[in-house]
Amino acid sequence: MSDDTADVLCEVRGAVGFITLNRPQALNALTLSMIRALTTCLLAWREDDRIQAVAIRGSNKAGPFGAFCAGGDIRFFHQALLSGDPAPEDFFTEEYTLNHLIHSFPKPYIAFMDGVVMGGGMGISQGASHRLVTSRSKLAMPETAIGLFPDVGGGYFLSRCPGYAGEWLALTGTSLGAAEAIELGLADHCLDAGKLAQAWDALADIQSPDAAGLHSWLAEFSVVENVTPVLDRSQIDAFFALDSVSAIVHALEADASDWAQRSALQLRQRSPLMLHVAFEQIRRARQLTVAQDLRMERDMMRHCFFPRHLARSGAQTETAEGIRALVIDKDNAPVWQPARIEAVTPEMVQPFFASPWVAHSHPLRALP
Repeated sequence: MSDDTADVLCEVRGAVGFITLNRPQALNALTLSMIRALTTCLLAWREDDRIQAVAIRGSNKAGPFGAFCAGGDIRFFHQALLSGDPAPEDFFTEEYTLNHLIHSFPKPYIAFMDGVVMGGGMGISQGASHRLVTSRSKLAMPETAIGLFPDVGGGYFLSRCPGYAGEWLALTGTSLGAAEAIELGLADHCLDAGKLAQAWDALADIQSPDAAGLHSWLAEFSVVENVTPVLDRSQIDAFFALDSVSAIVHALEADASDWAQRSALQLRQRSPLMLHVAFEQIRRARQLTVAQDLRMERDMMRHCFFPRHLARSGAQTETAEGIRALVIDKDNAPVWQPARIEAVTPEMVQPFFASPWVAHSHPLRALP
């Protein structure tokens, strides 16, 4: 049993290991110590035959649930970029290792994705065997808005969305509700938000929380959020199947529909450079395993923080500027370099995908 003041609470009841993210003042944004606590807990439970399943939830200031995880601690990233602190190196290596551990976890891993589930929150839930959403769920990978790309395995799970929805989500950072998330394969079941505590406690009473036992449990607590498609996927595919970011935004701007105009405006507000990087990431990731994708994203993140090929310091990166504009100063007026989508060249984009490590020294070389 963990100290109730810790940022990650772990306990065992019955045959289930229960994890609560307990940093509600920051919407449970992940710190390195939280990543280490989660990893330690999951590794121990993976080897413990008494524990047959794992459940994870977030908390809000009033108590459990209400928010899952808003991502990584981006104020920490910003300070590191300005100071040259290498601490994010360990953060990303250990976070991606945790993401892989969840994707490959041999026991049921049940993620209660209630409330905000963004960035790093998607990283610790998309590998779950049971991804549970509610009417309050808001799922997104909004990284291009802060000069980053959808990491934590985002290339892998977004590229597996039907059609070209992965490109749409990666570039625009659009937030999805429960029905949309289920439709795009980013969630499995919708639970009644008013019965989450009851569902959570009921897990401890399941004698065999295997696939059959969890199926019965889900039958009791899941609800039908929406039986009809809520997204116009043919519309998404018509634009986001195009072969470049410039082609996508030009086609959207030439279309008079409200959706196209709104989508074009979203893209014009994002980092032009990181839009191109994220687009290339999704297209490459369709052919990659989880481990291969995470290794690629680890390479990309090094280049985001140390973009030597752009002759920029950490303080001059797209990431530093995006976090400054949206989180620190909150002027919502980032000064991107280049300023326009059309000005980004392949020579700016391709080096993000060149590994700064030889294979035998890659920080994620051990991922199978």
